[in-house]
Amino acid sequence: MRLVADGTVYRGRAIDLRSVTVDGEPLDGATILEAIRAPEASSGPVRVDCPDPTRAHDRLGHVDGAADRSLRALLAAAARSRGRRAPQRSELCEARAELADRRVPDFDLTDLRRRAASAGRDAAALRERVAELRGRLRAFEEIDAETAPVERDLRTTVGRLSEVETERIAAVQALSAAERRAREARTKRERRLELEDRVANLERAARAHLAAAVYGDFAAAARELPGEVDPGGDPGAFDGDAVTAHLAAVRIADLAAPVVLSVDRFDDADEAAARLDAAVVLL
Repeated sequence: MRLVADGTVYRGRAIDLRSVTVDGEPLDGATILEAIRAPEASSGPVRVDCPDPTRAHDRLGHVDGAADRSLRALLAAAARSRGRRAPQRSELCEARAELADRRVPDFDLTDLRRRAASAGRDAAALRERVAELRGRLRAFEEIDAETAPVERDLRTTVGRLSEVETERIAAVQALSAAERRAREARTKRERRLELEDRVANLERAARAHLAAAVYGDFAAAARELPGEVDPGGDPGAFDGDAVTAHLAAVRIADLAAPVVLSVDRFDDADEAAARLDAAVVLL
């Protein structure tokens, strides 16, 4: 590994940056991880030349003491880095692919409903007006009164009613079609939710299988690393702190890219690299 921090070059399998500052500030794990995982996109003060990180590095590559990391997820990542595969893998890949293909559009029918309702109200008002004008025309005819103004008003209103009825029918048809598509989308959404549950269940089963497959090696590693632990016989029985668990998972993993340590468990970077059997950057 070759690491450049603020113009200073560091080389080796174990690099200790605890006393290094940039612009008076100590380096943080996020800066180092960015330089390791995306060197071409890194614009920070650190450059790292090292083997490309694997997917396992995404899960295991930063030991920062976070208490919310899943032990089974850490162990599954370690197992995958060693070439182990869960029996659920094929089924899980198929379920994920089907889930990715099931994109469900969102439908907001508010505007279409408002348009149909408005057209319906306008048409109803015009029908009433037509009926009123026809009644007035008959009354005028019965008393031989002048009917031309009423006839003109009636023709205009009937013409407008025809236009509004056309608009109303189009609005109702558009709303009906949209409601049909929305019902179809609900059916697809229900299937998508079923698939999401299936994927989640398969992922849990795969993690459990892989974690169990390497738990013996993990328990042995945990007992040899700093920290008070009682591994027990399976992941559910593990009794110990999150840092020791993470370090033990790193110890049994096959990681080519360096691991970033933001915890104080080793005297120096050389000890950390030796006990973890991995390249390390100590912060």
